[in-house]
Amino acid sequence: MDLNFSTELANNYRSKSQIARVLSEDWVLKNFFCPNCGSKNVRNYLNNNPAADFFCPECEEDYELKSTKSKLTKKVVDGAFETMIAKIEKKENPHFLFLQYNNDYVVQNYFSIPKHYFLPEIIERRKPLAISARRSGWVGCNILLNELPDSGKIYFIRDKKIIDKFEILSQWRKTLFLAKEKLDNRNWLVSIISIIEKIPYDIFNLNDVYKFENYLSLKFPNNNNVKPKIRQQLQVLRDYGYITFLGNGKYKKDK
Repeated sequence: MDLNFSTELANNYRSKSQIARVLSEDWVLKNFFCPNCGSKNVRNYLNNNPAADFFCPECEEDYELKSTKSKLTKKVVDGAFETMIAKIEKKENPHFLFLQYNNDYVVQNYFSIPKHYFLPEIIERRKPLAISARRSGWVGCNILLNELPDSGKIYFIRDKKIIDKFEILSQWRKTLFLAKEKLDNRNWLVSIISIIEKIPYDIFNLNDVYKFENYLSLKFPNNNNVKPKIRQQLQVLRDYGYITFLGNGKYKKDK
């Protein structure tokens, strides 16, 4: 991968947003491979397709690109709130690509969030546009990156370090099972995965997860049996090979 944008492509543009779009999309086309199947034959949609920016003709997965000079730590502005929520609920949202570059148009960070990690809770509703705005009353949204577990961010480049392709494909496949789950159960599984990531050791027990019972009770107020639900979700993660059950209430994180 070449971390440098082809800046000569911007010679005929004046708008900073147009320059960023042209350069970032060109860089992705030259350097991106599909993390779902590994194909380098990724193409861009023409005519500003509202569904996504890129697609893989091999596995038919869609990708939407967000590029910025800002640090990708908390939130990123996206499109219409209701449209995004509807796509998530119908499992029609694309995978996302997030690209951060510096003032010299050199890539600093580049990662993907698989579509099965998108839940309504990570989509923040923005204030409606003012009456004086051209699209008065329109409601956009933010993607809350800080609400995602680390496993939901598949890095291709991290702090200018290029990640090995085999590692990228391996990390992507590790949580593909989430795509099979219905939205409510996926929310539970992602919550438990996030909790497991917060436990600072590889071998943990039920009590380590039970410590988050109050947090889960607040997050899922309609569930009055949080501990049994925790055990159930750990069993699901075990069956999918995300963790290993060691017996006597102990589990091991699988890397």
